[in-house]
Amino acid sequence: MGFDTLGLSASVLEAIEESGYTTPTPIQVQAIPVILEGKDVIGASQTGTGKTAAFALPSLSKLEKLGKPQILVLEPTRELAHQVAGQFEKYGKHTGLKVALLYGGVGLGTQAEQLAAGADIVVATPGRLVDHFYRASMRFGEIKILILDEVDRMLDMGFLPQVRKIVNLCPWEGRQTLFFSATMPPAIQTFAQWCLFEPVSIEIARRAVAATVSHAFYPVSIDQRDELLLALLKQTDYHSVMIFTRTRREADEVTGLIKATGQTKVAAMHSDINQADRMKALAGFKSGQFEILVATDVAARGIDVSGVSHVINYRVPENAEDYVHRIGRTGRAEAEGDAFTILTADELDFAKSVEIFVEKSIDRRKLDDFPYIYTALLDDAPSKSIRRKKTGGGKKKRR
Repeated sequence: MGFDTLGLSASVLEAIEESGYTTPTPIQVQAIPVILEGKDVIGASQTGTGKTAAFALPSLSKLEKLGKPQILVLEPTRELAHQVAGQFEKYGKHTGLKVALLYGGVGLGTQAEQLAAGADIVVATPGRLVDHFYRASMRFGEIKILILDEVDRMLDMGFLPQVRKIVNLCPWEGRQTLFFSATMPPAIQTFAQWCLFEPVSIEIARRAVAATVSHAFYPVSIDQRDELLLALLKQTDYHSVMIFTRTRREADEVTGLIKATGQTKVAAMHSDINQADRMKALAGFKSGQFEILVATDVAARGIDVSGVSHVINYRVPENAEDYVHRIGRTGRAEAEGDAFTILTADELDFAKSVEIFVEKSIDRRKLDDFPYIYTALLDDAPSKSIRRKKTGGGKKKRR
């Protein structure tokens, strides 16, 4: 099945062809026809499966230029908003539709100018969108399609009251609402029932780790967490690595730890870093300027970086679903990837929650030649060799 069989407009199909995509992903196959029919949607899809295009392509195909906001997309983070706006611009470049990107941490003036210039599509974080409403630079009267993306993350970040206000500002009559959330806790279910009308549910492997990702826990004593992290980096033949930490302070400390080994191609990314530097770090990681990106969960959801060969969890995530999202940064688009999670005794409950969530046991492994201090966690962890990093020139390959 090709994109030309799904009912998309000629201008959108032209942009898809120029992008080099030929075959839609499963969520695109299921979601695009439903969205084109005008139905509300609840979508749940494994990260890296083309969810953004699943709602962007049909939404763009349905509109004609009006010069007022007709599509509104809400995202929990600045990085996701920036990325999604870029996707709308790429796929909508032959439609004549304009995109405005609204997020905090930067001035309001340029964003207000984008709106005043006749934006048809607005991609925004909730707080900044409300700011523009109170400044009278954003109006909602012509919104035809409302897209709520990563709703569970917006709940975690405390945005749900603002999102509810925004939904109420949009027209109810004739509005199509597309709702995407990786998990559906009770608060999200209640919210979905309130803002959607007879939605079609589309779910693609919500709890599964991609089959292309090899992942395991690496048990170690608490005092050797940093030492094991450095050993994993030293022994792994990586192309690019994302390291996830729980806190901003931890991200800075890990970045400093790695730099102290002489590795200069490393950057940190978290909410205490100003927006310009965060975007610089992400762009540098995408381009290969940085081989290692140390990040909090601000980067775990939806950030599209191709070619990430490895993910390392510095700690087991406290929220089990974050495990899937974090390691989903590798093994994207059917490429292969590896994910290592450092496990200490104080994190056993979190590890068990992860296994319950993904509905399978996760291998425990030991790193060959590492000078372990004994911990009972090692008793059930067989040794596992990792292809050592090449010391000569040439392109790095995944292990």
